[in-house]
Amino acid sequence: MNILLARGGVIASVAGLLLIIVVVIWQVVGRYVLNDSPTWTESLALVLILYVTLIGAAVGVRDAGHIGMESLLVLAPAIWQRRIEILIHVLVAVFGAAMAYNGWLLGASVAPYKLANLELSEAARYVPLVLSGGLIVLFSIEHMLALIQDKAVPPTWN
Repeated sequence: MNILLARGGVIASVAGLLLIIVVVIWQVVGRYVLNDSPTWTESLALVLILYVTLIGAAVGVRDAGHIGMESLLVLAPAIWQRRIEILIHVLVAVFGAAMAYNGWLLGASVAPYKLANLELSEAARYVPLVLSGGLIVLFSIEHMLALIQDKAVPPTWN
């Protein structure tokens, strides 16, 4: 199930990146060619960047693309290496849970307000924080279970 979520996250991030490119091109054409700059493009691009980066970061956690301390881990005794790896994933999961929880609180606190030049709630900026945090928790649990079962987490894309 997690592999499908990760693949969906990659697809959504790539689609968001392409949409950012289209929005920025429209902004440039509107400003310099049509001499009528659209007001909504900058706000939309900024919101899309949040989705692309945060969902992409969650997929990076699943594929172990984040920065690690592997050089120090190999110096630990073999019996401690798996325990330390599990501890690292517990800490990453706690961080993801904090992201989701605080993103939820912040989003709820600004939900009544609208984004400038867009008919979206300010909470739209915090949705990717909640989604990313939740995915990070799921992906960290997947890694912990794989370590306990002495298995490897399959990569998102082969």
